[in-house]
Amino acid sequence: MLNRSLAKAYFGTTKPILIKAAFNYVGVAFLLLLSILPYRIVVLFGYGLGAVAARIPGKRNRVVKTNLRLCFPQLSHSEINAIANEHWQLLGRSIAERGIIWLGSAQAVSNMIEVRSAVDLGDKKPRILVNMHFTGIEGSIVISALAEKRGWPRTSGLFQRMKNSFFNERIIRWRNRFGGNAIDRQGNLLALIREIRKGNLIIIAPDLDLGLKDSVFVPFFGVQTNTITAVSRLASIAQAEVCMMVTTLLPDRSRYSCVIGKPIDGFPSDDPVADTARLNAIYEAEIRQHIAEYYWVHKRFKNRPDGQASHY
Repeated sequence: MLNRSLAKAYFGTTKPILIKAAFNYVGVAFLLLLSILPYRIVVLFGYGLGAVAARIPGKRNRVVKTNLRLCFPQLSHSEINAIANEHWQLLGRSIAERGIIWLGSAQAVSNMIEVRSAVDLGDKKPRILVNMHFTGIEGSIVISALAEKRGWPRTSGLFQRMKNSFFNERIIRWRNRFGGNAIDRQGNLLALIREIRKGNLIIIAPDLDLGLKDSVFVPFFGVQTNTITAVSRLASIAQAEVCMMVTTLLPDRSRYSCVIGKPIDGFPSDDPVADTARLNAIYEAEIRQHIAEYYWVHKRFKNRPDGQASHY
């Protein structure tokens, strides 16, 4: 009653809040539907969703093409458009698949994503998995889904709070449903260090522009790019090895493959800036193998060195 009274006092009616709540629950119902539909139907729906999004002129479409032009200046206008269109279809697919990833059974998740690891995930060594922002990034939940069956330790990952508190709370719960541990990325360094030292797996996705704090400008596809130094600093403090984690589609695109590589040699060093530049070079090599699958909708070049104009 109190919330309704406050809403009425602010809006003159409770309708805006009630409409928003209704849309939230419709969204949950739709995710539930996607979690039980045949996988091929989910994939086709996702491709259709992405194809429609690619044809809607707007800010995010411009961001995708700007990012591609900056990273691949040798490509023609038509080649950029072709990659952008493919990217939107793959992004649409990944959004549709989140019904399975967030609400499906462990078996459904493992049917959709295979795991190949060059290290023994059950050896309890201090280890950080660097999870790149490909469209299949949410598929990293497969590690938690298979943990009990394969004797792997608990998986902890950082999360960024959403503006929608309704979905923020639920997505955290859905991601944790197999025993995972979502940690707020704001000010929880000690929690991460404790998890690493216990031998639990830490998953970090640092290849975004997360603001200027604890970041440096280092090259990314030849562009000076604001990049956080957290991986190097955290690995040094916790004495952890660092492995790349890449979740991308199989060549036939029937499902995903989550590949965990060997520890990066000589990482971390005593130079966080050099380490961060080295990670960016590793990201570049991975992206070149799966260009359309990278998360081009993010403003990767948002913050610029002093005096430079925005690319967006």
